[in-house]
Amino acid sequence: MKHGVTILTDQSWAQARPLWRAAEDLGFDHAWTYDHLVWGGLPDSPWFAGLPMLSAAALVTERIELGTAVCAPNFRHPLSLYREAQALDDISGGRFVLGVGTGGDLDSRILGLPDLTVKERVDRFQEFTDLLVRLRSEDHVSAEGRWFSTLDARTLPEPRNLPFVVAANGPRGVRYAARTGDGWMTLGARAQSLDEWLTGLAGLTKIFEEALATAGREGAPVRRYLMLDAPTMRPEVPFSLSSVGVYQEMTGRAGELGFTDVITHWPRSSGPYEGDVKILEAVAAQLSA
Repeated sequence: MKHGVTILTDQSWAQARPLWRAAEDLGFDHAWTYDHLVWGGLPDSPWFAGLPMLSAAALVTERIELGTAVCAPNFRHPLSLYREAQALDDISGGRFVLGVGTGGDLDSRILGLPDLTVKERVDRFQEFTDLLVRLRSEDHVSAEGRWFSTLDARTLPEPRNLPFVVAANGPRGVRYAARTGDGWMTLGARAQSLDEWLTGLAGLTKIFEEALATAGREGAPVRRYLMLDAPTMRPEVPFSLSSVGVYQEMTGRAGELGFTDVITHWPRSSGPYEGDVKILEAVAAQLSA
């Protein structure tokens, strides 16, 4: 199993730089950040754009994978996002992972965009991702969709290594991730206890495996990423870094369910993700050992 950590963009680069360096030095396999105009978990906090932060992180690290968790169509067009991802792929030497998902609707509301039903948001996301997949593999891309269009879009140069990880927490999205993604990322379903959450994850992984088989991708190297922390969705489930024992239990259970990767959050001095960096360091020391 590979282990990752998410670093929020509520701090300046001067404050965040040592965290990204430390994530690599501690031995984590990948490091992530959110991609929002404003994140609902810290709506009154300072906030910096995620992709420029990842570009800076790429320049102060050498080994660790860097990713978005996740980019969404709420304020992005597939072509402009692809160009930014393409640049990050180049700057990082092929270490960038583009995580994409439906996302919340705060960013689109801030921009004054129309309210969409859940079905419309999922439809828009799948159109968004389908076009991203075409842009990665084709040149002179023309598409006319309900939500996104391109006309003879040039896409060169080809990225050296740009995996798409598709985030999904419900059956329809999980099946789409199995058909489309180089990886699947999930928070799981809403839950009031650790056992309830894990039971829900077991159901989602079964759907994912069945969808892989249906798509003829059974046995394909599709990575499965589990986001361990989602306090608004799982208020009774402990922060994964509340203790070394909790982290071990959660990641062990994730492994039993077939997840290849787990992602925690860098502890903050206050919620969300309030915790002690010493726990993170102790977890990292055990992983290295």
